[in-house]
Amino acid sequence: MSALPVTEVDLQAWVDAALPEARRGEVEDWLAAQPAEAERLRAYQEQKQALKSLFDPVLDEALPERLSALASPPPAGAIERPPKPLLERWSLQRFAAGVLIALVSGLAGWMVHDRYPPAENLAGTSPLPHQAAVAHAVFSPDVRRPVEVGAENEDQLVAWLSKRLGTPVRPPKLGALGFELVGGRLLPGNSGPVAQFMYQDATGQRLTLYVSTENAANQDTAFRFAKEGQVNVFYWIDGKFGYALSAGIDKSRLARIATAVYDQFERK
Repeated sequence: MSALPVTEVDLQAWVDAALPEARRGEVEDWLAAQPAEAERLRAYQEQKQALKSLFDPVLDEALPERLSALASPPPAGAIERPPKPLLERWSLQRFAAGVLIALVSGLAGWMVHDRYPPAENLAGTSPLPHQAAVAHAVFSPDVRRPVEVGAENEDQLVAWLSKRLGTPVRPPKLGALGFELVGGRLLPGNSGPVAQFMYQDATGQRLTLYVSTENAANQDTAFRFAKEGQVNVFYWIDGKFGYALSAGIDKSRLARIATAVYDQFERK
């Protein structure tokens, strides 16, 4: 009996460790013969683990007192009232549940807004700056493996990313501005792969350049600034390419670096 074909559903279930043991073995055998897919799924796993590490501490935060009070039993000696008719009790329970859900949702929204404020300067017109900022926040703090291929193998990195993106792509030189290439990695985009190049200065400050080829339909070519949490982003569209430079440095310094990056790509 031939094995069932491996589908994207199987692959995503494998990333989530949700496959039965027998099926997991079949998928892993398939991945062993598909190195490109194995690389893609490994990137998904790393993103998932990084996001888990980022947000897990929220689960340990104490529930606000106003929400705890809603779940607490009434104080001893509370006045007992005759039972209400079934329809009235049911309506009140639904109302109370709605209030609780609204409070929890509002609290969650407030927490997310506080940690990740919305982008500025028309960033909502494109998903590019948000995606770049998230990728920067996930990978730039990584001490052990911030990149998949290091700068010592830059030629291999360029060849690999160019092949996966289907077009030549090379990291700009930023040494004159104090940043040296650390390396790069392949990331999943909305409809295809995305390249991320990482740089670091003498103080350990990291900067990432996010390069996407998913922007053919976007005619907005202006040079723009956005802010996601503590991450500043300068981004622009050039043909099918979208570029986003992200860092936790001040806006004016990042603008100088973004201009240098833009100029280098323009000269190519």
